[in-house]
Amino acid sequence: MPRPPRQFLIPMIVACALFMENLDSTIISTALPTIARAMAEDPVRLNLAITAYLLSVAVFIPASGWFADRFGARTVFRTAIVIFTLGSIGCGFSHSLLQLVAARILQGMGGAMMVPVGRLVMMRAVPKSDLVRAMTYLTVPALIGPVTGPVLGGFIVTYFSWRWIFFINIPIGILGIVLASIFIDDIREPERPRLDVSGFILSGLGLAGMVFGFVTAGRGAVSITVTISLLIGGAILLALYWIHARRTASPLVDLTLFRIPTYFVGVFGGSFFRIGVGAMPFLTPLLFQLGFGMTALNSGLLSFAGAMGAMLMKTTAGPIIRTFGFRRVLICNAVIASSFLLGLAFFRPWTPHIVIFSVLLMGGFFRSLQFTSLNTLAYADVPVARMSRATSLQSMGQQLAMSIGVGTGALMLHLTQIFSGGGALNSADFAPAFVVVALIAVSCLAFFFNLSPYAGSEVSGHRSRPLDAPAGE
Repeated sequence: MPRPPRQFLIPMIVACALFMENLDSTIISTALPTIARAMAEDPVRLNLAITAYLLSVAVFIPASGWFADRFGARTVFRTAIVIFTLGSIGCGFSHSLLQLVAARILQGMGGAMMVPVGRLVMMRAVPKSDLVRAMTYLTVPALIGPVTGPVLGGFIVTYFSWRWIFFINIPIGILGIVLASIFIDDIREPERPRLDVSGFILSGLGLAGMVFGFVTAGRGAVSITVTISLLIGGAILLALYWIHARRTASPLVDLTLFRIPTYFVGVFGGSFFRIGVGAMPFLTPLLFQLGFGMTALNSGLLSFAGAMGAMLMKTTAGPIIRTFGFRRVLICNAVIASSFLLGLAFFRPWTPHIVIFSVLLMGGFFRSLQFTSLNTLAYADVPVARMSRATSLQSMGQQLAMSIGVGTGALMLHLTQIFSGGGALNSADFAPAFVVVALIAVSCLAFFFNLSPYAGSEVSGHRSRPLDAPAGE
């Protein structure tokens, strides 16, 4: 009996929305100098457009699961696409920094709902036996977006108006709304608790403080005092939320999900790998442009090798995980993927481009395999009734991990410059940063070794589990 096409259409619909969000979050970086000239603004001040988006996402992500349960996943997903698209239109028509920042905040609100709710839509529509294959559709956009953004952004600002970096979201958004209306059911939970307002304030502001603190670390955008204050303040607010959640019957973010072993390993343990990889979209373009003297367009074209590797993984992840199981794949692949990340530390201007391309290509394959494994394992044993909160919590963790990665990479570059006496960055200055983030990425092994060989077997289809062994062990 053939599988219904809907099971594969829904992941593709969600993947397109996630690609739009991931592409937009990186494409603006390439266009900032051009936008600054058009608005007669300092490019450093224009970084507020990026910061405003990140803070808006951080504030609203914790509430995404509650909105999906309260108003229906399809309704919220479509609304998120509408908000994101309207924000894109606002960015394209902006004529001042204030207008651009306001539009980016609106975009961030849509993006905060679009990512976790889109994942929730897929989780509820796809049976666990097809989850690995479906998850590859969500992993590939997350890896392709950051490397495609600089290429597309450089092309648009070179040959067209910078406003088109935002207008290209309009047809994608309209298509997403139409397809979601046709193919996605509006499922909502029968029990709808009241919004945990205190939890929303504590978790949103706490996450925003931590994200902003890590993103600005080592960049010189704000003083070190402000950065430290943001990190400490964010940590205090998140600690207060933890206390609040233990005393609340229906907390906004359900921290007891970490009691599920596979969820804990997939989200918390996997965060260390995400921190290491999260530094790549920040470090690699700088290495190619500042260390090698490449143009933004050539740098982006070379970096696209990683996206090609991610796309190659799409057809092989299922058989690999099914054959070896989650534990062995995560352990072996963490070492391999981290090794390719470490290999970037040895790139120099005289390194043949074919070598760089090959390392990025293979690295993209194994990074994508690791993300697919982590994201699938995280939901292997989560009950359907708790799925909305699980997606919110995972999105919070991913947002924080990626911000820590960027902050770590920026801080290492800053320290390297200090110890080398200042001056312009050269290719050797990037080596310590890549070494550190690679070590952080491989440290996730400490969590994977404690994982049961039978973990997630219902999802992976791995047949080594004895009949009397629980699937979640």
